[in-house]
Amino acid sequence: MKFGPFPMRGELIVTALAMLGLGCFLAPQARASCTDPARSGVDWSRCYHEGRNLVDADLTGAKLRDARFNRADLSNSSMNKVDGRRTKFVSATLRGVRFDGANLAEADFTKADLTGASFQGVNLRSARLFRAILKGANLTGAKLQAADLLKADLSGARWTDGKTVCAEGSISQCK
Repeated sequence: MKFGPFPMRGELIVTALAMLGLGCFLAPQARASCTDPARSGVDWSRCYHEGRNLVDADLTGAKLRDARFNRADLSNSSMNKVDGRRTKFVSATLRGVRFDGANLAEADFTKADLTGASFQGVNLRSARLFRAILKGANLTGAKLQAADLLKADLSGARWTDGKTVCAEGSISQCK
C-alpha cells in the first residue's frame, strides 16, 4: 500500500537490494504447499497428513522427508522412489503400497499395516518397524541395517535375498 507518490520503507529496501544485485536473496524458494493435491513428484516435506485418506494415490518420486502420515490410509498407493527419510507412518494403513526404490531411512512404521507392501531395493536403514504387520510383503534387496523389527509380523514376507519366504508366525525375524 502506498501513501502518495512515495514508496513505503519495505519497497525502498527491496528496490535498494535489487539495485545492488542482491535481489536474488529475497526470492522465495519454489516449493509446493502442504495443501497441494496428491500427485507424482509432489513436495510434501515436513507436511502433516495425519489421518488422511490417500487410497490409490500416485506419489511416485514425491519428496516426503520428515512428513507425518500417522493413522493415514494410503492403501494400494504408488510411492516408488519417494524420498521419505524420517517420515512417520505410525499406525498407518499401507496395505499393498509400492515403495520400490524409495529412501525410507529412519522412517517410523510403528504398528503400521504393511500387508502385501513392496519394498524392493528400498533403503530402510535405521527404520522403525516395531509391531508392524509385514505379512506377504516383498523385501527383496531392501537394506535393513539397524532397522527395528521387534515384534514385527513377517509371516509370508519375501526376505531381502529375494528367495526366502518367511514362515507363518515369523515375529521379529524371518524363519
